[in-house]
Amino acid sequence: MFLVPALAAMQETVMRTKVGAVTVRVPPAWWWIMGVLTLLVGWRHQVGGDWFNYLGNFQNAVYESRFKEWWVRDPGYRLLEWVSIQNDWGIHAVNLMSGAIFSFGLVWFCRSLPRPWLALAVGVPYLVIILGMGYSRQGVALGCMMVGLVALGRGEVLKFVFWAVVGATFHKSAVLLLPMAALAATQRRGLTIAWVAVVVFMSYGVLLEDSVANLQSGYLDAQMQSEGALIRLAMNAVPAVLLLWKRDRFAVSLSQQRLWFWFAIASLGLFGVYFVSSSSTAVDRVGLYLLPIQLMVFSYLPEVLGRSRAERDNWVVLILVYYAAVEFVWLNFAGHAYAWLPYRFYPLESVF
Repeated sequence: MFLVPALAAMQETVMRTKVGAVTVRVPPAWWWIMGVLTLLVGWRHQVGGDWFNYLGNFQNAVYESRFKEWWVRDPGYRLLEWVSIQNDWGIHAVNLMSGAIFSFGLVWFCRSLPRPWLALAVGVPYLVIILGMGYSRQGVALGCMMVGLVALGRGEVLKFVFWAVVGATFHKSAVLLLPMAALAATQRRGLTIAWVAVVVFMSYGVLLEDSVANLQSGYLDAQMQSEGALIRLAMNAVPAVLLLWKRDRFAVSLSQQRLWFWFAIASLGLFGVYFVSSSSTAVDRVGLYLLPIQLMVFSYLPEVLGRSRAERDNWVVLILVYYAAVEFVWLNFAGHAYAWLPYRFYPLESVF
């Protein structure tokens, strides 16, 4: 999963477009990549830290009538469960549909960047393997958010808000990114801030308000801690520092400048909050939605720091070595890596 995009990244031609233009083209090869990602993420079997929690919830949904509580319990994800239950497809079909949405959002976002293969390689160790295969609902939410971020980079605030709200129906915490629409606005900022505030208030009331007490007791009051949270937050902080340091050399539009500036500020802010928060888990889960900053910054970085072709190639290799080390260390030393090892593919389980 890592070596294929890594090898392609060392051979790819930079997608040079007019500064500020965000044009997404998905050639046939990338539709194949999207399909493979969908199968690997969606048809995993007993892979992921929350696998048995999701399986237990799905089994409860089969025997209990709880779909009347859709608006309380992530209606988008419950809809996928309902479709699977009605057709007797099982939990693997829910994961497959979730994987398709996640993979589409990831590919769409990567294809909006100057080095899409490099961006995909950067995303594999954590965004794909841990988030996509471990936290299904947040994976779908982030997939939707990545489609929205491409739109927001074009200045299309309404589309971003739409995708953010859709993502929030899969995991309510996606509502937290809605204010980015107001912060990144470059035209009619007052009007944009006003109507985005209304959407945030409505989304909070419909999707999140009833869960705030549970979130507080489950994360903050219980002082839940996530192993490796500091490292994951630091992985967002590093590209944030690079972006703020060399922001004048990123060939992006004004909307993109504002968007990624606030992403960088939020990433550094969460890194600081970690040291004073009673629950590293709460901070860690919010940080998941800032993961796209890694793909964005490192996709641009060879051109930002490299002055010659050789220098740019060297930066590509260094970035790939860095993320190869991240994946190697996590697979071999992470406390919960056992939940991902070995990788098991559902269609082969009945054969071998």
